[in-house]
Amino acid sequence: MRHLLLLLLLGFAVTFTSCRDDFEFEPSTGGLEFSRDTVYLDTVFTNVGSSTYTLKVYNRSNKDISIPRIALGQAENSKYRLMVDGVPGKVFNNVELLAKDSMFVFIETTIDYTDYANDNTTFLYTDNIQFTSSNGNQKVELVTLVQDAYFLFPQRNDEGLYEAVRYDSDSNTTEPTYIYGFNLDHADHDDEYHWKNTKPYVIYGYANVPSGETLVVDPGARIHFHADSGLMVRPGARLEVNGSQSSTAALENEVIFEGDRLEPDFHDIPGQWGSVLIMSEADNTINHLTVKNANIGIFAQAPIGDNNTIPKLKINNSQIYNSTNFGLFSIHGNTTGTNLVINNAGQASLSLVQGGTHSFKQCTFANYFNSYNQVPVLMNNYWDVGNVTRYSDMVASFDNCIMYGSGNLGISLEKFVPPTGNDTTIFKSVFNHCLIKLVDTGNQLANNSLYKYETNTTADDTYYNTCVIAKTANNNRPRFEDAPNNKLNLITNDAATPANPGPEGSADPVVAAVVGPDIKGVARSASAPDMGAYESQPAPAE
Repeated sequence: MRHLLLLLLLGFAVTFTSCRDDFEFEPSTGGLEFSRDTVYLDTVFTNVGSSTYTLKVYNRSNKDISIPRIALGQAENSKYRLMVDGVPGKVFNNVELLAKDSMFVFIETTIDYTDYANDNTTFLYTDNIQFTSSNGNQKVELVTLVQDAYFLFPQRNDEGLYEAVRYDSDSNTTEPTYIYGFNLDHADHDDEYHWKNTKPYVIYGYANVPSGETLVVDPGARIHFHADSGLMVRPGARLEVNGSQSSTAALENEVIFEGDRLEPDFHDIPGQWGSVLIMSEADNTINHLTVKNANIGIFAQAPIGDNNTIPKLKINNSQIYNSTNFGLFSIHGNTTGTNLVINNAGQASLSLVQGGTHSFKQCTFANYFNSYNQVPVLMNNYWDVGNVTRYSDMVASFDNCIMYGSGNLGISLEKFVPPTGNDTTIFKSVFNHCLIKLVDTGNQLANNSLYKYETNTTADDTYYNTCVIAKTANNNRPRFEDAPNNKLNLITNDAATPANPGPEGSADPVVAAVVGPDIKGVARSASAPDMGAYESQPAPAE
């Protein structure tokens, strides 16, 4: 029996060791198939690496093959880089591929615009991947649009240390706080205090506007911020964004602040860059600006340790989308806005804290961000700094505005009362002809004096004058074209549902006349204008 068992084990051993431990590969005769015949690598800035793109190569035959050569058409001179079956390079010999199997080819590129004589600010760079066989070559084309740009970034000193700019107050006597950044320079890039529309700007670190200087941004300018980068306007400095009305979907006259990743997959991803920091009490003005995909779109706050500066901002005909935390965030600021649209922010689209003085007319504050308890508008009169709670007067007015989102509350209001009970601060917010979503499923707002939208008087902390309250998910709902995707233009009311008017025809005509046309330049109705930044229009043709 023992001998029989030994023979069986030897038989199994012979069987397994006689199994094929290598493959007989035949030279490829062609007939490879590919997941695409052209790989389009989306627009890249000069000297900025692209994302990694994937090509899948299939051997549909019943034979194990060896591809004699896989190479870029320009071989080692190509600006593309490949990784074939986990090996990086530009030329590969005798690449093996099993029958009925496939392999990945990964593709990247980095291109220096100055290597190519071109009078335009963009050009197409092309090459191909060649798969050699005994019957000739098969090719997959590669195409990339390369765009020239101004690159602004911190310089290194002789010791190899990068520039930094102060974040806290210059008057602080404690250890100063610096962030990675640089002061703009009149002598560089055709004057860095004047951002033009001739070619894009790519910013690394925080571009700082110091006291006494003004940054002017022309219509049509495109500003791209790298990760953890942004713009800072210090006390005594000023920002002037001069975008204007556009006539095409390309927003040719709009100023756009966004990240530096141009691929479609990054089109609406929040948190790609830092923020626009308004620390100045000067007359900062913004017209026709789109801010996309930041951590905080616009952050108005005096420098740390500065208890005197009240940051000031006037913003008109502008849009702020896809912010990780807040769209527009003001700490004890002075803000004026008309035809302003903010949507998709992790915490609040508009956040006004530690009081301040604020006025908004014909604005649309929405929030369809996929997070818990996000709101379109958040307001309070306090801000916690360390172990200290600072609180100030809050005076705010909203005329002909929409506050609506995917959550239950369009507004979140909170007033801090000091433990001593000696409260002399003012909390006065007036909502005039506004659409506000207040779905109070747990009856939690009934005893809150800030939400007396049914019985309030002018003596209340909050005053709701002729407002439309959306008390359920379907009641008085605004007909946005596609709110989750930031299309917040209003679609004309269906005559079949007159009992659910929403914001249409419900605005104050006097305020609408003062503001004038909507954010797209469409004239508002003289007798029955709509709430929000958009005057309703018929649905776009499909």
